[in-house]
Amino acid sequence: MKWTLSLIALTAIQVISAAPSLVKRATVNDVATLGYATLNGGTSGGSGGPTTTVTTLAALTSAVAGDAKKVVLISGTITGNTVVKVGSNTSLIGKSGSSLVGVGIRVLDVSNVIVRNLKISKVLAAAGDALAVQSSHQVWIDHVDLSSDRDHDKDFYDGLLDLTHGVTGITVTNSKLYTHWKASLIGHSDSNGAEDTPITVTMASNYWFNLSSRTPSFRFGHGHIFNNVFDNNDDGINTRDGAQLLVENNVWTGTDKPLYSTDGGFAVATGNDFGGASNTAPVGTFTSAPYSYTKLAASAVRAAVVSTAGQTLSF
Repeated sequence: MKWTLSLIALTAIQVISAAPSLVKRATVNDVATLGYATLNGGTSGGSGGPTTTVTTLAALTSAVAGDAKKVVLISGTITGNTVVKVGSNTSLIGKSGSSLVGVGIRVLDVSNVIVRNLKISKVLAAAGDALAVQSSHQVWIDHVDLSSDRDHDKDFYDGLLDLTHGVTGITVTNSKLYTHWKASLIGHSDSNGAEDTPITVTMASNYWFNLSSRTPSFRFGHGHIFNNVFDNNDDGINTRDGAQLLVENNVWTGTDKPLYSTDGGFAVATGNDFGGASNTAPVGTFTSAPYSYTKLAASAVRAAVVSTAGQTLSF
């Protein structure tokens, strides 16, 4: 039987080998099938709930509020200088060509949330991060496109994707983070170990490029980072403050520190292409992820990831 890969339907949860493989078309009722988001009852978001399409900031803010099961589709471009808080049991999905400009998304003190196919850009530091998950559990972030510019100083914008304050059950797949200063902070601060040590995050098949730092910066907790592409970033993966990372079959170009440690972080690294540079992180104890997965060889990662990361699904 012959299977063909569609760029529209391609997702990291389905790219399981370098050979042609079965690809399922994206739907609003998809649930997480990879990584930490599959544990502890899984992550289904608003699957099976009513679907609402929004075109304004006010409608978006209202539609994602509350903990009832729901699917919210964003259509067109929504602008502002604020953040929108998402309730539990929600799937927030961007339709093709949609975007949030200056409007950040907050997943705060909730559980069972899916964020897919969103394009978010230029969220000012006064509003906060482009996409932030705090004190939340069972969250799947997939095919998001996060950026700003590097025309301003590093504090003009905040982070692109921050996962902090003890988040667990987080999976980030098929996403694109680029042209920004501070990309992704995992773990709130050096003094927040009591809250952040339980952190569990999977990052797979994401494309990181033209970033200054935090690709990601990972404090405390456990992180599984595999099949990502990192191009022309000033920094690399920084494992910090006792973090235990499993780093597998990723690809780097353009940095002299692809994987390193500060403040006593650790990593087990296998199958990576460091682009001629070296891993300097101390070897840790996290050698096996607590879920099933299949990874691409590093030689196949670029072709599978770069053209399909970001807002490439059709809803």
